[in-house]
Amino acid sequence: MSHSDTFLSGLTVTRRDLLGAFALAVIASAIPLGAYAQAAAPASGTAQAIADHFSGVTTMQGEFVQFGPRGEQTGGKFFIQRPGKLRFNYDDPSPMRVIADGKNVAIGNTKLKTWDLYPLSKTPLSLLLAQRIDLSAGMVKGVKEESDLTTIALGNNTVFGNSTITMMFDPKTYDLRQWTITDNQGKDTSVMIFNVKTGMQFDDRVFRVPYETIPGTPQSRD
Repeated sequence: MSHSDTFLSGLTVTRRDLLGAFALAVIASAIPLGAYAQAAAPASGTAQAIADHFSGVTTMQGEFVQFGPRGEQTGGKFFIQRPGKLRFNYDDPSPMRVIADGKNVAIGNTKLKTWDLYPLSKTPLSLLLAQRIDLSAGMVKGVKEESDLTTIALGNNTVFGNSTITMMFDPKTYDLRQWTITDNQGKDTSVMIFNVKTGMQFDDRVFRVPYETIPGTPQSRD
């Protein structure tokens, strides 16, 4: 399986139907869905406050560690600009780049000079990168509050099938610690983040998708 397929295997329902997936293995601190409150139950004021705090962080950057389904581990640097923009630069020797520009998610291999392009709206990343996370909406699959962790699971069955994105926050600082994506086959992917900084300004080139190099796009025919 290629790095591109591995990354994509958890992002959506299936590669054939949407974009493959964002496949990483769940780590020990992830909480099974059965432990959550009922999906239809409204979130507590604390959980919504955490979600509002995260939604209010318009820019952030830091380092990440990604865990794969067979125990593989990769890392790198990430950049987020709300709404809708994200970039993952993987450490060497991985040639992978992931860029979301607010409309699409592009998965690139800098060694092979190839890119795959998918609609951001068809992936759970659109929930992570939304302008505001509203926990009163039907997308909420569950919320679990503990003394050291608040876990919020989001999904949209009409778009993602059974896939879910689960975000884990520090209940004291409201900081995001990690997220896990579970696809419709029950495979979990996890990204832990650290050394996070917020409030910076990014050059527009950080989230620029090289459409001119992607076959089938209008820019590639210019």
